[in-house]
Amino acid sequence: MSRPAPLAGIRVLDLTRLLPGPVATLHLADLGAEVIKIEDPQIGDYARTLGTGQGEDSAYFRMINRNKQGLVLDLKKPEGVEVFLRLARQADVIVESFRPGVVDKLGIGYATVAALNPKIAYCSISGYGQDGPYKDLAGHDINYLGYAGVLEQIGEEGGKPAIPNFQIADLLGGALTGVMGILAAVVEAQRSGQGRYIDVSMTDSVLAHTYFAMLRLNDAGQPAPRGADLLSGGLPCYATYRCADGKHMAVGALEGKFWQSCCEALERPEWIKRQWDAGLRAEMAELFTSRPRDEWASLFAAVDCCVTPILSPDEALDNAQIAARGMVLRDEGLTQFAPPLKLSDYQFAVRQPAPKAGEHNAVILQAAGYSTEQIAALQASGALG
Repeated sequence: MSRPAPLAGIRVLDLTRLLPGPVATLHLADLGAEVIKIEDPQIGDYARTLGTGQGEDSAYFRMINRNKQGLVLDLKKPEGVEVFLRLARQADVIVESFRPGVVDKLGIGYATVAALNPKIAYCSISGYGQDGPYKDLAGHDINYLGYAGVLEQIGEEGGKPAIPNFQIADLLGGALTGVMGILAAVVEAQRSGQGRYIDVSMTDSVLAHTYFAMLRLNDAGQPAPRGADLLSGGLPCYATYRCADGKHMAVGALEGKFWQSCCEALERPEWIKRQWDAGLRAEMAELFTSRPRDEWASLFAAVDCCVTPILSPDEALDNAQIAARGMVLRDEGLTQFAPPLKLSDYQFAVRQPAPKAGEHNAVILQAAGYSTEQIAALQASGALG
């Protein structure tokens, strides 16, 4: 007999938009939680119209809102607030990403909900947190990385900061840190009956993971220049190298045994003693330009020394290891990712596609005890859009 999903029975009210919050609730939904995505009737989640997609909703929106139900609710109307609070009484988790203070002004803040439902795990995801001089400022991933000292460290020596096409603050900071706090609060609530308020700052979360930069500060008293630290390009044994075809290889031969094997594969045994010599970078760079990437990849495929090809995003999707792990899903013209973890006795599935705006209004409200007549009255009042 199959076991229920890990988060089966956990109900989440999701007020978030764009990327950090929706990805956090995506992880919860993929693990079996019932996630109700709540959007306002005026604009809704801006992600619906970002990028290119089929029909009403963008691929961006559909990738990160699968396995959720859709409810349209106008929280600026008393009737909408009443509906939300009724749903909140039976919820385990609420996630919001408005600017600090907005949910309190709407009448749906943590204190209000906790008075009705003491076990609620109420998570607020914001750029700078709920207090401090920057709490009310707008921002995006690039701003949070800048304040956390991360952007200054990314890029080549002597060059300008490089902007990663991976939203580190949004996804590490907003999504994964948010999920960590939510699950901790849910576990405690199940044990004690008391929930928690979870204040997630994307800037804080990025800063708290800058361990190697902190190591350098502790050891040397000042940060290394961009592209010159031990793991940012300052060592020949841990760097990227351009190949003859313009593609690149990643050399991560930090341990002595790996470095020795790397030098032997390169037929440069005299380099073994120069592992920490920054001057060797230029000589290695010249050697790597002598062959195309795939020739180097073929050579090092038989050598266990942490030297691998740098793949483009489309190449990564077709990589044998990624395929073996079942990480890429292709269905109805949409390519998306499977969850980034495997759990015993649990088979992930896309139970339903991303919801249309308000697609499950009637189902959700009926489950909350509203009659057909009451739902019609809510619709007429404009609370449901």
